[in-house]
Amino acid sequence: MVLEDCGRTTLLSNNNNENYFSINKLYNINDISTPAIYENEVDLTPVQEFYNEGKVFITGSTGFLGKILMEKLLRTCTTINTFFLLVRSKRGKDLKERVDEMFDDEIFDMMKKAYPKFRHKIVAIAGDCTMPGLGLSIEDRKRLIDEVNIVFHVAATVRFDEKLANAVAINVRAPRDMLRLAKEMCNLKVLMHVSTIYANCLNHCIEEKVYEPAIEPEKLILLAENVPADVLDDMTPKLLGKYPNTYTYTKQVAETVVAREFQNMPVAIFRPAIVIPTYKEPVSGWINNLYGPTGIAVGAGIGLLRTLHCDAKVNANLVPVDMCVNSLIVIAPKIAESFRSKMKTDRSFKIRVFNYGSTNESLLTWGAVMDYLKYYGLMTPPLKAMWYLVFDIYKYYPVYLLMTVLLHTLPAILMDSVLLCTGQKPKMMAIYKKIHKFSNVISYFSTHDWQIRTDNVLWVQNRLQEMDQKLFLSDLRKIDWKEYYEFYVKGVRVYLLKDPLDTIDKAKVRWKKLYYAHQTIKVLSYMALLWLSFWLIKILF
Repeated sequence: MVLEDCGRTTLLSNNNNENYFSINKLYNINDISTPAIYENEVDLTPVQEFYNEGKVFITGSTGFLGKILMEKLLRTCTTINTFFLLVRSKRGKDLKERVDEMFDDEIFDMMKKAYPKFRHKIVAIAGDCTMPGLGLSIEDRKRLIDEVNIVFHVAATVRFDEKLANAVAINVRAPRDMLRLAKEMCNLKVLMHVSTIYANCLNHCIEEKVYEPAIEPEKLILLAENVPADVLDDMTPKLLGKYPNTYTYTKQVAETVVAREFQNMPVAIFRPAIVIPTYKEPVSGWINNLYGPTGIAVGAGIGLLRTLHCDAKVNANLVPVDMCVNSLIVIAPKIAESFRSKMKTDRSFKIRVFNYGSTNESLLTWGAVMDYLKYYGLMTPPLKAMWYLVFDIYKYYPVYLLMTVLLHTLPAILMDSVLLCTGQKPKMMAIYKKIHKFSNVISYFSTHDWQIRTDNVLWVQNRLQEMDQKLFLSDLRKIDWKEYYEFYVKGVRVYLLKDPLDTIDKAKVRWKKLYYAHQTIKVLSYMALLWLSFWLIKILF
């Protein structure tokens, strides 16, 4: 098969076709959503054809979304030529150690069994998104300019309480420097910038367009680079205004950076909603962080988080990470195709924005999420639970505060008192301080509702061939949420709490003891409350 790319002609070898055939055949199993490929069907699908012989540059490949993106491309687009991964040294580990550590993750096991010789395609590029110019050396920069034709800029700091200076460096300046690097890539077919729907959370209706910036990007970059850290910290609340945190604020400004820097380049902004564990691929329920709803699941599951400020009727707007990645992968070819078409006519290409979130057919309320978490949490209790699962949500903040005092603060004071009396260091109030900080971050998103326009995403999904629709499942309307949360809870148990499923029976025995202990405490609490009420009445009357 012969392809033309930027004036160069390349030959697709028979070996690549064979690799494609073997991988697709191996993954013809029900829980992978991959179509069967028969012996006479060795042609690439349109999406796979786009990535054929591609040289892909990915930032953020060691993160949650980046890992799933890497795994999916390696497993389904096996004719990709090279992956350039921007990696920084961390905790004394060099590039090779960090990349090896990434591929040691069990999510790559299935891919490695089918395609064990993948490693020669991986090229680690030393860099750092906190540094100007992505921290690239002159040699690496030149190599990327000369060779790369597909870019996924996934890197970001997703910590909501990140210091503004660091958030600006990673979320604003790095995208700017990425776009400036991409301008020099003569073979560039597409650049996908990953943002978030909540970058525009101040708008009740979030459309697929770039909004006016909260602040001029260059002004914000100058502030972050030149104002002393303590002064910038003091300025942060005023700069944020109504934005709930530095994450949404800097991601919003970054979209303007991308829109202004792209200058007739094949660039698109991809905005996922709240990204949660995998639905189908490569394994169900995989997760490696405690952000968002997963933190709720862990906190409630181990018996520490008992109440949350949350409106049960609000749309949760959650997207499984594997479906999110699939959408990102299939949008890229459409942007490249649209760009080529425009360049042949009026040579004017407008940046496209894709909101990947719930449609009217796939709405899931926070109330339903909490019900699923409680239902499956009681069925598969963790062995490491500290207390029985007691968890409720409250729409009205004063009620939530009261329940926080009753269910969090008072038990924490009691436990710390016991620890002090036994000569141990008190710790429960410190733990609940962190829990309440986390809860306050989540409450903004669990008590506000947004209308999300997803026309562009649906347009792409509706134009995919049947094979690509199955291979890259991304239609949120096809999720069975009940099935999803059964695997979600098990995934949290296995991947975060490191509690294998074969301990469930043992955990249920312990769970039963915790249940009776909980009921005993409830009865004693009610008796104490009743006694206190009679005592007060006696004093007053």
